[in-house]
Amino acid sequence: ILEGAEVFIANEGLIKQLPTPLSVHVYRLVWRQVLFFAHNLLIYVIVFFAFSIWRDIHWTVIFAIPAFVLLVLNAMWVSIVFGIFATRYRDIGPILGSMTLMLFVLTPVMWSTKALENQGGQVADRAKIVEIVPTFHFLEIVRAPLLGEDQHLYHWLIVLAFTVVGWLLAIVALKKFRARVPYWV
Repeated sequence: ILEGAEVFIANEGLIKQLPTPLSVHVYRLVWRQVLFFAHNLLIYVIVFFAFSIWRDIHWTVIFAIPAFVLLVLNAMWVSIVFGIFATRYRDIGPILGSMTLMLFVLTPVMWSTKALENQGGQVADRAKIVEIVPTFHFLEIVRAPLLGEDQHLYHWLIVLAFTVVGWLLAIVALKKFRARVPYWV
């Protein structure tokens, strides 16, 4: 999200000198992030075998692959939309920095929603509030298969809805503002 907001500003020289589509800069950014993810995935593989997690993993671990593809698709539209608007309105970058920090704290990355359950196993009202945070659903579709946990269809449907709506926004933003971005940088 943060680098996506800066994608066109960071590539100012290329945008002004080369007649390439704006999406090329987004593809380069997302590809770089995919490579970072691949390097960090090595840690998961080491832990996977070192702690014998592979014994507890179910065949549903392959659902992490389409989940990762959805993450990449969403990273592209987010970079396009926020990149265009952050290029025009330079205050969006710092605002996104604050919002991203807030999303990180609210998304159960370092904590689990199981900690919010009542003693009877019932999901507490405060655990349901987490489901308002969109990044929770993106995390769940990737994390659950990798940890061998049950997956819920509604997480996938929410992520798919975000993907479709986001790409529609990206297409409209590109169509309307593509020619102005070189002047804004």
